[in-house]
Amino acid sequence: MATGFLSDGPEDAAVTLLLAHGAGAPMDSASMSAAAKALAAEGFRVVRFEFAYMAARRSGEGRRPPPKAEKLMGEYLAAVDQFAPRGGHLVIGGKSMGGRVASMVADELFAAGRIAGLICLGYPFHPPGKPAQLRTAHLEALQAPALIVQGTRDEFGNRDEVPGYGLSPAIELLWLEDGDHDLKPRKAISGFSAAHHLQSMARAVSAWAARVAK
Repeated sequence: MATGFLSDGPEDAAVTLLLAHGAGAPMDSASMSAAAKALAAEGFRVVRFEFAYMAARRSGEGRRPPPKAEKLMGEYLAAVDQFAPRGGHLVIGGKSMGGRVASMVADELFAAGRIAGLICLGYPFHPPGKPAQLRTAHLEALQAPALIVQGTRDEFGNRDEVPGYGLSPAIELLWLEDGDHDLKPRKAISGFSAAHHLQSMARAVSAWAARVAK
């Protein structure tokens, strides 16, 4: 934690996933920790980091609200500079807002040959209850290979809404049945457990990475 990074999985993995947290929860939240462990079980090295406003909460500086996503792009690029692996491939991404910020710097890094692609776990396509306030303009022309893992009932963008957004063909979508913004399903309704969805997510990321990280 002192270094600002948390790492799971083998140090010598062929693919490293650099993931940022969502707007309201830290890098060691229950949802991010569970996702990291599921991905590490597939052989990835998973590295999590925190933006400064979230790290400040740990040092007792109070509960600072998250800045606008655009103001966090520099911090994400700095994390790539600090952590970029010497060997293997790097994929960037994150949970919710963390994935959104990663998506805003992905093309710059991809064009420079620094990353193999982008993964977003629960992308915030719009604020809850405000479907007209889309956060998709930059996704329409995205060049970097991307995988967005989304719950079908995610209040930030569900399966009925997202297909109409005109996303770039570089983006692949994995829909998890009845999943919410944390990808969690209601087992009594869907028949799926949270663990099952995380395993499905991790396996899909593995298959996708095998195609884009060559």
